[in-house]
Amino acid sequence: MGTTFRIYLPATEEKKKTERGTGIAETVIDFRGGGTILIAEDEDTVRNLLKDTLETYGYKTIIAVDGEDAIAKYNERRDSIDMVILDVVMPKKNGKEVYDYIRTIEPDIKAIFISGYTEDILTSKGVYEEGLMFLSKPLEIQTLMPKIKKILR
Repeated sequence: MGTTFRIYLPATEEKKKTERGTGIAETVIDFRGGGTILIAEDEDTVRNLLKDTLETYGYKTIIAVDGEDAIAKYNERRDSIDMVILDVVMPKKNGKEVYDYIRTIEPDIKAIFISGYTEDILTSKGVYEEGLMFLSKPLEIQTLMPKIKKILR
């Protein structure tokens, strides 16, 4: 007689780092990666924060200030762009319009959509469709960076 316990833990790339003498384990996640990412964001603060964060972790960035600028920058450097991060609501062309244009040239383009609006509001307004990767602002490094790394594998 007896009891058997089986514990199944998910596989992870996280590493545990223990401070010497404290016994306290801290999770360290490696966000470093590579590739070139086109960032289309109309808010200066968000755009610059994304650029600085991605470059800190080894990515190259190209920045665009609105939808038309994103299309122009894509056309200039399309052979070197590995993925796009698009704000859903931007002046001149929204993120979905930019994405649809890019897909006519590169059908398999990898993309993350970001917005301060909720996903259901964007869907109801027709600027977002099911199945696309969406992250709400404010963005968190712990959410954004693993998604980027996974997409670019």
